[in-house]
Amino acid sequence: MSRLARVVVLAGGISHERDISLRSGRQVADSLAEHGLEVELRDPDATLLAHLRDTRPDVVWPALHGASGEDGALRGLLEFLDIPFVGSSSSAARLAWDKPTAKIIVGRAGVATPRSITLGRDAFRELGMDAIFAAIDDELTVPLVVKPAQGGSAQGVTIVEVRENLARAMVEAYTYWDVALVEQRITGTEIAVGVIDTGDGPVALPAVEIEPLSGVYSFEARYNAGETRFYTPARLSPEVAERAAETALTAHAALGMRHLSRVDLIVDGAGTPWFLEANVLPGLTETSLLPQALEAAGHDLGWVYTTLAEAALNG
Repeated sequence: MSRLARVVVLAGGISHERDISLRSGRQVADSLAEHGLEVELRDPDATLLAHLRDTRPDVVWPALHGASGEDGALRGLLEFLDIPFVGSSSSAARLAWDKPTAKIIVGRAGVATPRSITLGRDAFRELGMDAIFAAIDDELTVPLVVKPAQGGSAQGVTIVEVRENLARAMVEAYTYWDVALVEQRITGTEIAVGVIDTGDGPVALPAVEIEPLSGVYSFEARYNAGETRFYTPARLSPEVAERAAETALTAHAALGMRHLSRVDLIVDGAGTPWFLEANVLPGLTETSLLPQALEAAGHDLGWVYTTLAEAALNG
């Protein structure tokens, strides 16, 4: 019989993705409660750590998107307090949270990732905007993707079709983080591959194909029903689908992730999956990709969430 009885789900926080986190947390909490667990849904605040020390829940489920839940700091504190939690360790979260770092690590594992350059805001003051843009012109061709080096839900992300819009895209990215990633855009099929490990090793879920009606998978397209078409499984040949699954598993392992993750890829016309980023806490809202993949694989969400909590408890 499982020792798991009480789970604290953390949702909300102070990041730009607070509202999404609250929706994810509610979905997880309701699913766990339906499977007979005592669940406390809590917004982190200055009383949280004392509360966790005093009440000692069996497991904490961090459903916090953005830096408050994905940069490794909270996970490090839970490790320090010796409280089991669902999801990747603090060290893995730090690696995956920083997109340039994740690209380097996954690229060294043999996975294709678009060519890019990482630029801190201060570089423009020290080296000059014209010199930096000239260097980019020599190495990368439009279209480009400009995004904050840290962050999620496509906030601060711009697709640059003409050079004249690059400066504005950099400003938009710097609104969310002091470091920006300028990346060659790969044309192809955008997919997300979820990975779960309920105790028997990581397994790739069916890929979800993403087709935003606007042409861009923006924040609004992600979380407003009806603005994006999803195909699960993705409309890929069996060979390419298997290649995408292997790519996701390679990225998951290279970054040291555990329990669950989502790997975002672009499959080009030749069938090559290109790594974009990895998420240690995939969205779990009613329109999110991981729940769609779980359902396509025939899994009951409540069973999966409960089993992941049990895996966390059992180490």
